[in-house]
Amino acid sequence: MKFYKPKFWDKRNFNLISLLLLPLSLIVIIKNYYENSKIKKNYYDLRTICVGNIYIGGTGKTPLVNNLANHFKRKFKTFIIKKNYTSHQDEKKLLELNHKVIFEKTRELSLLKAEQEKAKIVIFDDGLQEKTINYDLKIVCFNSLKLEGNGFVIPAGPLRERLNSIKNYDVVLINGNINKKTKNFINKIKNINPNIKVFSGKYVPKNYLKLKKKKFMAFSGIGNPHTFTETLKDMKIKFISHEIFPDHYNYKESDLQKLKQLAKQKGCKLLTTEKDYLRINKSYRKNINFLKVELSIEHEKKFYKYLNEKL
Repeated sequence: MKFYKPKFWDKRNFNLISLLLLPLSLIVIIKNYYENSKIKKNYYDLRTICVGNIYIGGTGKTPLVNNLANHFKRKFKTFIIKKNYTSHQDEKKLLELNHKVIFEKTRELSLLKAEQEKAKIVIFDDGLQEKTINYDLKIVCFNSLKLEGNGFVIPAGPLRERLNSIKNYDVVLINGNINKKTKNFINKIKNINPNIKVFSGKYVPKNYLKLKKKKFMAFSGIGNPHTFTETLKDMKIKFISHEIFPDHYNYKESDLQKLKQLAKQKGCKLLTTEKDYLRINKSYRKNINFLKVELSIEHEKKFYKYLNEKL
């Protein structure tokens, strides 16, 4: 299903559409409260880390999961768990390049499989709203460009649950630049949960030398396409336009033919994200470049020192 996030989700000023949708958001809030207070949590004989978000899409979960898996697998048998959503095959393929990924229909089935395979640490890519699992460590990600959007719960806004849910989590990781707006947001979440640890991270290019002297037309189908645009600007990679598709979009041959024709007319090459590239049929990938990035965590030693203490 194609899904574009409504623009009013990120408008901080008063918005009539959000106001009209607030009664539906109240239903979501009540449901979340019931699940938090009533549903029994299950415990497992391994350490569990959940990386998730409360802002829908585009917060940098998967790059952080990759970073965590790289760290912990040096000492422990470490698996990654993703719930088997058909639309998330791209993220699964990306993580499978370097890690063992379990991709069952439910997270509970994946956990049982990880136990059978003697895993010591399991990292969940998404799942903070899975209330049946008692995670040992809960990390919630935000993007510095969007933060909490308009602050409302879906459908009035982009939040899966109220920002007040921060009190239930251990770590916040903000992906992007730390500016005045970001600092105000950090103060806001610290007022909700004074004990929560806040870290920041940025994308670091891994194939910059291959791209720096070329001119591109960018395209992407990710949760927060503006992140890709800002990353290209930060890295001073030249691009003349950015064609945006829905999140987790499955590109058809006709889409790629149009993009290649348009790029040719503009005298440039095509550039997309690695996640998008893996979603493209191999027979259509010719003459399409992708930006390969990794997440670099500021004060990384301090970050992992805290995680090790919690586990």
